Amino acid sequence: MSGAAMYAAVQSANIDALVAQHTPLVKRIAYHLMGRLPDTVQLDDLIQSGMLGLLEALKHYDSGQGASFETYAGIRIRGAMLDELRRSDWTPRSVHKKARMVAEAIRELENTLGRDAKDAEVAKHMGIDLGEYHQILQDAVSCKTFSVEELIQGEDSIIDDVQGHHQPDELLLQQSFRKALAKAIAELPERERLVISLYYDEELNLREIGKVLDVSESRVSQICSQAMLRLRARLADWIERKDNEKSC
Repeated sequence: MSGAAMYAAVQSANIDALVAQHTPLVKRIAYHLMGRLPDTVQLDDLIQSGMLGLLEALKHYDSGQGASFETYAGIRIRGAMLDELRRSDWTPRSVHKKARMVAEAIRELENTLGRDAKDAEVAKHMGIDLGEYHQILQDAVSCKTFSVEELIQGEDSIIDDVQGHHQPDELLLQQSFRKALAKAIAELPERERLVISLYYDEELNLREIGKVLDVSESRVSQICSQAMLRLRARLADWIERKDNEKSC
C-alpha cells in the first residue's frame, strides 16, 4: 500500500471512529427535537439529517476558533435537522403570518407601555378574544421553522427571521448577538423565563414542565410560544440592523 493510500485509510478509520463516538449526540438532539414536533415527523429522518450535519462538522471544524468539537458539532447537527424540517414544513402560511402578527403586536405594545405585554393586552391590541390568541400560540409552537433549540446557550436559531438570513455559525456565534439574546432571555417575564430554562437547560419535556407549574401541557406550549414571539419582538431591531449591515 502506498503512503498516500495508507494515509487515506487512516483518515477514513479516524472519521468512522469519530462518527461512532458522536452518534449518541445526534440521537440525543433528535429525541429532544421530537419532543416539540408533530407526530408526522419521523425520528429516523431527523437522525439521518443529523448524521449529515455531523459529517459536515468533521469536515469544517477548526479548533482554533475556541469552541469544543461537541459544541460545534451540536450546532451543525441541529442546523441540518432544522434545515430538513423547513424543507418539509407542512404548516399553513396563515400560521406563520399570525405568529408574526403576534410578535409585532407585542413589540408595539411594549414600546408603548414600557413593560411586558400581557396576554389579554396583546389579544385586545390585535382585535381578537383571548381564546383565539391562545390558539394562535398553540398553533405557532408546532411550526417546524420556528426553531428555538439551545436557546439558553445561544448556539442555534431562535426565530425564523434569523434562520432565513444567516447560518448559525455565521451569526449566532457573534458575541454581540449572543449578548443581546442573553439579555432578552433574562428580561422575559418570570414564568416564560422559567419554562425556557426548564425546557432548554434542564431538558424537561412539556408534560414534565406542566407538572412543575401545575398547568396543562397545552398551556406550557402556549407559554413557550409566547416567550419565543416576545424574543422575536425584542430582538427585531437587532436583526434589522444586521440585515442592513449585510446589504451595505
